[in-house]
Amino acid sequence: MDKYIEHEGTVTNKTDHSVTVTITTVSACANCREKGACTMADKKDKTVEIKGNYNVKKGDQVTVLMRQEMGLPALFIGYLLPMILVIVSLVVMISLSVNEAISGLISISILLPYYIILRIFRKQIDKKFTFALKS
Repeated sequence: MDKYIEHEGTVTNKTDHSVTVTITTVSACANCREKGACTMADKKDKTVEIKGNYNVKKGDQVTVLMRQEMGLPALFIGYLLPMILVIVSLVVMISLSVNEAISGLISISILLPYYIILRIFRKQIDKKFTFALKS
């Protein structure tokens, strides 16, 4: 039996072939009563398009499911690989005796082609990371 990662969200758009859901993620301290004085509080909206025809309407609260086994590849593509690219390029630049400031700029600029490549292959990536609505 598959295990799933679940997130609560709100339907923001519905077509005959897909549903768009906005998921609001909050950090652990976002609900703290001291969050106004703290810079650590964080709240972000993420939009997910779910293929399929579901019996929902705009504004409905839904639960979005993703297979748990897809969590690690998503983490790798979204966070770990970019970090590895930046660190490796920084180490290479410094070992080549390039100025530290220039090494830092080059290392960070490595991310631009990385995210452009991700954007180009977005459809292939979307096929691997599929979402569903909990019935």
